Amino acid sequence: MTDLSHIRNFAIIAHIDHGKSTLADRLIQTCGNVTARDMRDQILDSMDIERERGITIKAQTVRLAYTAKNGKTYQLNLMDTPGHVDFAYEVSRSLAACEGSILVVDASQGVEAQTLANVYQAIENHHEIVPILNKIDLPAAEPERVREQIEEVIGIDASEAVLVSAKSGIGIDDLLEALVTRLPPPKGEDKGPLKALLVDSWYDAYLGVITLVRVVDGVIKKGMRIRMMATGAVYEVDAVGYFTPKLVHLPELRPGEIGFVTAGIKAVADCEVGDTLTDDKAPATTPLPGFKPSVPVVFCGLFPVDAADYEHLRDSLAKLRLNDASFNYQPETSVALGFGFRCGFLGLLHLEIIQERLEREFNLDLITTAPSVVYKVYMTDGSVQELHNPADMPDPARIAKIEEPWIKATILVPDEYLGDILGLCTQRRGQQVNLTYAGKRAMVVYRLPLNEIVFDFYDRLKSVSRGYASFDYDMDDYAESDLIKLSILVNQEPVDALAFICHKSVADNRGRAICEKLKELIPRQMFQIAIQASIGSRIIARETISALRKDVLAKCYGGDVSRKRKLLDKQKEGKKRMRQFGKVEIPQSAFLAALKIGD
Repeated sequence: MTDLSHIRNFAIIAHIDHGKSTLADRLIQTCGNVTARDMRDQILDSMDIERERGITIKAQTVRLAYTAKNGKTYQLNLMDTPGHVDFAYEVSRSLAACEGSILVVDASQGVEAQTLANVYQAIENHHEIVPILNKIDLPAAEPERVREQIEEVIGIDASEAVLVSAKSGIGIDDLLEALVTRLPPPKGEDKGPLKALLVDSWYDAYLGVITLVRVVDGVIKKGMRIRMMATGAVYEVDAVGYFTPKLVHLPELRPGEIGFVTAGIKAVADCEVGDTLTDDKAPATTPLPGFKPSVPVVFCGLFPVDAADYEHLRDSLAKLRLNDASFNYQPETSVALGFGFRCGFLGLLHLEIIQERLEREFNLDLITTAPSVVYKVYMTDGSVQELHNPADMPDPARIAKIEEPWIKATILVPDEYLGDILGLCTQRRGQQVNLTYAGKRAMVVYRLPLNEIVFDFYDRLKSVSRGYASFDYDMDDYAESDLIKLSILVNQEPVDALAFICHKSVADNRGRAICEKLKELIPRQMFQIAIQASIGSRIIARETISALRKDVLAKCYGGDVSRKRKLLDKQKEGKKRMRQFGKVEIPQSAFLAALKIGD
């Protein structure tokens, strides 16, 4: 049994690629949790997709045992968090379970946009923050300059920042000492009624639902009956324990500890992230505050290619929702695509990852519709509708005004690329709020419409700044705008999966670009195909895919011209009939590529 004063719970926070997962590897290795034979890079990134892309998607937890210089052994509960803005909800949940944070800053690159966002979240959670300067063995490292930058931009004392190199292991012992001396121990009562915060959950084919909990008060033991306070569901605990990163079983979890609980939970809906677990016999009177529910900002439709996979898709989404609480979905139907789901995400990378996980982990073939944001439509009769799907847009004659969501974006960029960044933001209808300097780097704050960010803003930002700009955003508010619905017709049939809402000023260019893109992507048929973009009944752009032509004159060796004419007329009639009744299959790659159009 570990004394509360010997427990330290902390999260590792940083911008993308500043070395969080590598630092976690070194801490695990130094504390001897994993044998040299089993050790591998980014050991906590367990999903294939994380290892391929080199990013952390899921926050992971691991318990370490460390004997300090004072001779005492401490229990360290480490949470490795993602750095990308689309997974900020994973970070906020991890921070709620800890008392302290390690802030990792790259000693060559300095403070970035996501560094700021994550630090502010840690400060809101009243965390003690230990700054770490990583990659000090790089030739470009400037620890003194970055120390000043942390104090100037973030406003926390960096004079005692620990200098480490997570890759080569320099300074790891100093970091462990700093953790036990500078981070506060957790508070909690083991005599009081049980209160445990449900931090995360995921589905296991053998054990059912596994929940990750942070015990605040009381004790969770094997065999006791627990109640979920939000849903009222009651279960008997099968096992409790912690990760090293392997599962290790324990007889009980005590106050201040982070570990897993399995209780044969079959109903996915019973586990709500942020819920409080309590003892069914002697329940707590009030639940823990939990954390704010995430608000999806990007929506798109997911439809199975084979309609028979609909039930399988529904079950797969329920299991994935358990593992990723920031993802929402509800059923919808489409004329072109049949039955599917309208899903909400925190960003385009989040959408891409969810789609890839569904295809890999659940063997599903999916069609994804154009991403859109939530608009507020004010009708002439005084009612207000939330519009998630462009296909559901009411008749323009009944609309009084449309409001769209705006964001406040913070962009950090070297001075030489500032002009291009300002140009890009202005092009996307941005309004400049602030421009300051942090050393040689400009920090620009812009108000931007969210639907201008959804398509390819992040890619364009990286390309105009040669990859040096970093970007983070917060939701701001709604504002009225001159918006219209743009429909795409293929062979005179509207494709509702490609319909989208955009600002009137860019509609013509966007419609022309999509038609040109689809002309390259849709395979040629035996008949001519017209691709059109329309606003209401007005066609604003058209491209034509010419027909493949079978050589019907091959069997004609000379003879009268009327014989050839007869064969050509017969072919012409056939093509006309085909165009009338023919169905054009749009490949999935065409849907995705049409959405990633440049400017």
